[in-house]
Amino acid sequence: MNNRISSNMIYDQSVFLMLSKQSKLAHLEQQLATGKKIITAKDDPVASGTAVGLDRSLAALEQMKLNGSTVQNRLGLQENTLAQVNDMMGRVTELTIYASNPGLAAADKKALVAEINSISEGLLALANATDGTGRYLFGGTQDGSPPFSLINGKVVYNGDQTQRQVEVAPDTYARDALPGSEIFMRIPTGDGAVDGAAAVGNTGKAVLTNVGRDGNGGWDGNAFSIRFTAANQYEVLDAGGNVTATGTTASGEDVVVNGVRLHIDGEAAAGDSFNVQPATSRDIFATLDGLISALNSDTGTPAQMAAQQNQLQGALRDVARASERMIDARASGGAQLKTLDDASATREANNVTIKGTLSQLRDLDYAEAISEYQLESTALQAAQTIFMQMQQMSLFKRLG
Repeated sequence: MNNRISSNMIYDQSVFLMLSKQSKLAHLEQQLATGKKIITAKDDPVASGTAVGLDRSLAALEQMKLNGSTVQNRLGLQENTLAQVNDMMGRVTELTIYASNPGLAAADKKALVAEINSISEGLLALANATDGTGRYLFGGTQDGSPPFSLINGKVVYNGDQTQRQVEVAPDTYARDALPGSEIFMRIPTGDGAVDGAAAVGNTGKAVLTNVGRDGNGGWDGNAFSIRFTAANQYEVLDAGGNVTATGTTASGEDVVVNGVRLHIDGEAAAGDSFNVQPATSRDIFATLDGLISALNSDTGTPAQMAAQQNQLQGALRDVARASERMIDARASGGAQLKTLDDASATREANNVTIKGTLSQLRDLDYAEAISEYQLESTALQAAQTIFMQMQQMSLFKRLG
């Protein structure tokens, strides 16, 4: 069988060759103009798919960066707010110590009450601080409305106890600002584990200035009381009122009972008692209310003066616990800010690595592309020359 080579076939092959070269040149020109090696996915399907995945990783890193910026702003504002709260607590401590002076005049007490009221209002304003975008710092996830409100003279928490966590780097999470319930509301009394107070109705001058565990781990967590039978003699009663021990003491000496150490100043009267129980919790606003109530109480008799001093000492212990809570909250926020700094370094390292890989997949090698462009241009010119020569070929010319 003979294969016949026709003029049409030669013409079609030449045209196809020139169009192919022109298409290749056009593609190279597009690569050179954009600086990209991959113009469409068909240029390199595998590399194109890999690049899309890396683009998604970069977008995720950018979102993590935005998350980190938001949390960093809120944590920074939390730190500033808690620093102000801590300063207020320091001032309350100073005022309480000053108020413990038995010779304080009524006008001075009135001035102290006015200042403590002002501090309480300032604390409420700080507890309802926002992050600058209209979201409240200390409401937990319920941050669209003020987390604290004043109802019937009492401060009520309206937020929740949830602390947000957001991803700020691959598999790295940072916690948002603490909910207000953990900062302002559930503050332990006493030493955080055990608390004590003078019984209502004491008639002596004894004041409980300190109470806490004695460090030997002897307290079993059960409530008890110390009842004085004379100025320097006492008996210990369990929660059921049963006498479990007796002892003697002197004013200013520590009384250590059931693993609890109490420091009592002043002379107790027979029948005076001091109760010891597991520490409860009290919000910072209730502590200030109690302090104001103590300052407004009557002190006309030695017993009334002792009752006020016992209230003031209890408030002083509670304020100390509140100050410790502020310090703990600030430390927690500082740890999260350190996490954000570390996350930023991780994101930056990943960002550089991913962009480097994308560059290898997508960016054009100009030297190689220009060399290929020159070769293809030369090939096109050759194909065009051959086509022109073929167009001039004719059997009739040979016969002539």
